[in-house]
Amino acid sequence: MSLEKRIAVTMPVSNRLEENADVVQWAEANGYQDAWFSDAGSPDSLTMLAALGGCIKRMRVGCAVTPVYTRAPSVLAATANVLGQVYPGRFVMGLGSSSEAIMTRFNGIPLEKPLTRVKETAIIVRHMLTGDRTNFDLETLSSNGYRQAPMDHPPPLYLAALRPKMIEMAAEYGDGVVFNLWPRKALPKMMEHVRIGATRAGKNWEDIEIVNRKVVLVTDDKQAGYDRFRSGYAPYYANPVYNKFLAWSGYEGAATELLEGWANRDRARTAAAFSEEMIDEIALIGSVEEVQEGIRADAAAGIHTHIIAPIAPVDAFHPDARATFSAFTGDRFSFQPESPANG
Repeated sequence: MSLEKRIAVTMPVSNRLEENADVVQWAEANGYQDAWFSDAGSPDSLTMLAALGGCIKRMRVGCAVTPVYTRAPSVLAATANVLGQVYPGRFVMGLGSSSEAIMTRFNGIPLEKPLTRVKETAIIVRHMLTGDRTNFDLETLSSNGYRQAPMDHPPPLYLAALRPKMIEMAAEYGDGVVFNLWPRKALPKMMEHVRIGATRAGKNWEDIEIVNRKVVLVTDDKQAGYDRFRSGYAPYYANPVYNKFLAWSGYEGAATELLEGWANRDRARTAAAFSEEMIDEIALIGSVEEVQEGIRADAAAGIHTHIIAPIAPVDAFHPDARATFSAFTGDRFSFQPESPANG
């Protein structure tokens, strides 16, 4: 089958519930198909999803992604049970390993055996959602005797991945795969590992939904946009998980410079590691037409669901965020560009 191409609004936009309600209601009224929530700390996105249930009438909602180290499988399964009722047939549970900064530095949790931990969490949570009693003694997790009410239609589990082994595992054990912050030259390799993992599980790899959070900024000042990207995303790529991913993607020199500049608190060196060419590989910065064409190119390369993530403060709907989100409303964007009018 051919999977639908979808546009999603990134959430949450602030710690204030009412501001998030305003944005999701605006997005739904303006033709967005999905809302996908990140889950790295405050506000707690799974709690917010439950609180916003009365505001979201049509859109599919997902979490991209909840760390598997901060919630036990039974907590994840119990939460998915509730959210599956709040959004019947419209909720996706996204799981991932997160990063050293969020797990170890923020929470004091060692980021050990991330691939195995994500895989085993998916196995156990999926089993719990069926209502069957658990009997698992795995490498990183165990659960025995737990049972919860079964769900007629359990929510799908999507798994986050960056590099080959994790991508293959995500395609093998997940119902979908979540990508983030990849340089364009890396995507064909990433899609090949989706194929390998899906084939290992006996799946048709073209039936695996690929969800991607895309950094986007509508602006007529590209230089300011590049600087904003450097400021906002240097911490990501200084993190070991994303730094190794950047090197694997073909930017070994930039990854080294960025890591060393960050470690030495040398802001100029860190910023210089992000060339404009590399930023253009990762983000979409420019006019409405340019960013729209970039999303179409991603769709043609295999991305199904495109989470629009502005490089801008989105609290209280910042003008730059509004301009970026507005470029992808139902009346302004389609995956098929309009044909020129016949003269």
